[in-house]
Amino acid sequence: MTSEPSIIFSDPNERQGSFLRRTFVVGGLTTLGVTALIGRLAQLQVVQAREYSTLASQNQFNFRLVPPPRGRILDRNGVVIAGNRPSFRVLVVRDETKDLDQTLDLLGRVLPDTMDRRRAIIRDVNAAPRFSPVPVKSDMTWEEFAKVNLYAADLPGVMADMNEARYYPFGGSFAHVIGYVAKVSDRDIKAIRDKGEEPPAILFNPGFRIGRQGVEKSLDEQLRGVAGGNRVEVDARGRVVAEDIGGSRPAEPGEDVMLTLDADVQNRALEVFGDESGSCVVMDVRNGDILCMTSSPSFDPNLFVGGVPSNIYRALADYERKPLLDKAINGNFPPGSTFKPATALALLAAGVNPAERVNCTGVFRTGQRCWGRHGSQDMHNAIKNSCDIYFYTMCNRAGVDMIRDTAIKLGFEQTFDIGVGNQRKGLLPSTAWKKKTFPRDPVWHPGETTSVAIGQGAVLVNALQLATYTSRLANGRKAIRPRLIKSVGGVERPSGGDVPDLPFSREHLDIVRGGMIAVANDTSGTAYRQSQLGLGDIQMAGKTGTAQSRDYKPGQSRRSDVWALKDHNLFIAFAPVDAPRYAVAVIIEHGGRGGGTAGAPRAREVMRTVLLKDPDMLQRIQRPPPPEGTAAPDDVVEGAAPETAPPPIAPVQPNTPPPPTTPGPQPYYSETAG
Repeated sequence: MTSEPSIIFSDPNERQGSFLRRTFVVGGLTTLGVTALIGRLAQLQVVQAREYSTLASQNQFNFRLVPPPRGRILDRNGVVIAGNRPSFRVLVVRDETKDLDQTLDLLGRVLPDTMDRRRAIIRDVNAAPRFSPVPVKSDMTWEEFAKVNLYAADLPGVMADMNEARYYPFGGSFAHVIGYVAKVSDRDIKAIRDKGEEPPAILFNPGFRIGRQGVEKSLDEQLRGVAGGNRVEVDARGRVVAEDIGGSRPAEPGEDVMLTLDADVQNRALEVFGDESGSCVVMDVRNGDILCMTSSPSFDPNLFVGGVPSNIYRALADYERKPLLDKAINGNFPPGSTFKPATALALLAAGVNPAERVNCTGVFRTGQRCWGRHGSQDMHNAIKNSCDIYFYTMCNRAGVDMIRDTAIKLGFEQTFDIGVGNQRKGLLPSTAWKKKTFPRDPVWHPGETTSVAIGQGAVLVNALQLATYTSRLANGRKAIRPRLIKSVGGVERPSGGDVPDLPFSREHLDIVRGGMIAVANDTSGTAYRQSQLGLGDIQMAGKTGTAQSRDYKPGQSRRSDVWALKDHNLFIAFAPVDAPRYAVAVIIEHGGRGGGTAGAPRAREVMRTVLLKDPDMLQRIQRPPPPEGTAAPDDVVEGAAPETAPPPIAPVQPNTPPPPTTPGPQPYYSETAG
């Protein structure tokens, strides 16, 4: 039985209902979407219009920081010793070039020497903020600057401009005291953040420099100034198309810093050192102003501004005479016999009669030797002749603690607030120091005082302390403190003369100073020939010093041809003796000869420069001598004048540039001991 096929017809009303339902759903969703879009557009166009208008303007304009001109550093007469000079440079903007390697390849064809620094350039460019120009080469010649601009169209992301670079016109003369500027390092940023502070944005500018060492570092914030900025219009790729002059802000220069240093004296000091290593400090004994603070050998700080090549830095760092070390404040040396005036003051305070005599046979009972056999010596002659035996015999009348206390009052084992850090205090041993340092042998033995009394053993000082010590002896009334910073931004710093009185009697100071006058002016003094200034009736008082740099075995000669094995050579002085104005301290590291042979001639030349620049002293020098047969005044100081005066010297011309080359060392004189 076969089944009949059946035909089923769908209901048209049902199909129409399903279509209408889908239409309503899609239409509703579309309506909701359009409504949401219209609402969002209304919000953007009406409610948030101002906010997005500001954002659009910020995208259209960029504010690029401009480093401020660094403040100048001047000497006491207004001579610029650290300033700024124009410099042509070429820069690369990473975001304006598609291929940095290709750009540097093209730039290398124009400036071949940039290829040698390619890795460093890439590192700096990648570390710089977006759209920040990175210096690739500074101090370009005019020909190089013109060549870069000629090919600028073929060098995407490369631009050339002129900026200000730090410049030190006197080279190495002020290198240690002023320091130098260099790029900001990661350690600098970390040091600021470790203090809980946020680094200023200008520190991330690749062309910005901060102070390193010396005054540049200690007064960096005052010298730095306030950054400005250029408001520039950029396209969608960040390229500059115009500058908004009205929206730009000029940078504010840093404050000028005036030092108490004198450029002529500083240059002369470095000149007379020649190839020797050491330091020289000159102070005004009336107010503590430091006229000279030099360290030799020195280095050219201009090398560090753009980044010193590693081979040059390595050569400076490895040289045995340490040109990078500031020996004036950071080099500690035994003072040798220059310390004897301090010991003499301690003896006087302990009640020693300065007329009491000691017989010098050249050998002390402990086996210690004197440089000569001086015979019967009182305090005056012991200072004049630098007799060790006298101080060996007398030193324990005062004791090491009293000697140390006296030396501290004269300026030793101290750091001074002169605006420059990194000072080393040195050392003055005492009974307490012995207990702490040598617990196995804590007792101070009388034989140890003998070394301290003549500035040997554990005693260590620096040139600034020696100059302060000499200034206090010369002043005779005030505990003068050194001053290096004269003013900052035109605001005067306190004088070093506004200090308490010295805790010594005038009588005791006169006894010690009388011995120093004899050192330089008595024909038998240890520095007579080397201390004659040849400036009319102006005389200089001084004290020689020779300090061992190593221990000597019995019978071993102190002479050596090896530089590092030679003794140190020192000299301190003040002038004029009748009305002291200036004090000088000279240290010749491993000078090898007595204090009167290497230190004194150099101190004399520096002192002559200082006196010739002083108008009052120059007037005194140039006044005519008294008529023949005129009796000498009653208050003439002790000391014989030279039979024949040196030839007259022309006055020093102020603000002279440094010598083009460094001369050799000054000639030495006959051997004398300190």
